[in-house]
Amino acid sequence: MTEQKVAVVTGASSGIGAATARRLAAEGFDVVLTARRTERIEELAKEIVAGGGSARAITLDVTDRPAVDAFAAEVGRVDVLVNNAGGAVGAESVEQGDPADWLAMYEVNVLGVLHMTQALLPALRATGDGTVLVLSSTAALAAYEGGGGYVAAKHAAHTIAATLRLELCGEPIRVIEIAPGMVKSEGFAITRFRGDESKAAAVYAGVAEPLTSEDIADTVAWAVTRPSHVNIDLLVVRPRAQAANHKVHRA
Repeated sequence: MTEQKVAVVTGASSGIGAATARRLAAEGFDVVLTARRTERIEELAKEIVAGGGSARAITLDVTDRPAVDAFAAEVGRVDVLVNNAGGAVGAESVEQGDPADWLAMYEVNVLGVLHMTQALLPALRATGDGTVLVLSSTAALAAYEGGGGYVAAKHAAHTIAATLRLELCGEPIRVIEIAPGMVKSEGFAITRFRGDESKAAAVYAGVAEPLTSEDIADTVAWAVTRPSHVNIDLLVVRPRAQAANHKVHRA
């Protein structure tokens, strides 16, 4: 009997992370949900199990390296790592940006990916068919005004994926990057604008169909379930209404 494959999803308490956990469970993975919000991931794990899937919830802050190392020692088999934890804080110019916000974004979007990937590479390697997936952003590929700190962090995450792919070439580990454009996901814009709901809503104003968390989860599931020899190096996903970071059709 083939052992069930295990997928670790960071930032699984809401938005893209939660949607990805549900979708990978539906694809037959034993999903390990990690996030700082214990109650949320425990509820989601119960929901998945009640629906016939397999899931475990383990509270984890990806910026806490000792905690990440302890998690890696506990989790056991890992076939897929989905580095989803991240986010944006603030929309000030580079001139006006708060260094504390930049540091917070760097710690979760960059060092979080580094911590999780370093800690779980031995387990991924041991399966003989591992996958590291980095959820970056179109901000990783092009700058835009008011996005300096987030753009810098996501460019760094993009570079981690690209460098790791080179360094692991010849080993049985795929490195995939998915770069979403405009996604109307739970909490992202609210967090960015520090709870200002009007500013958050303005991001999507007039856009008939921004992407949803489920759209990105669908993309993640497709990428990680390709045949082992197929590596989706970089997949950019935008809504039809968005041609570029700065070019969005609004009705």
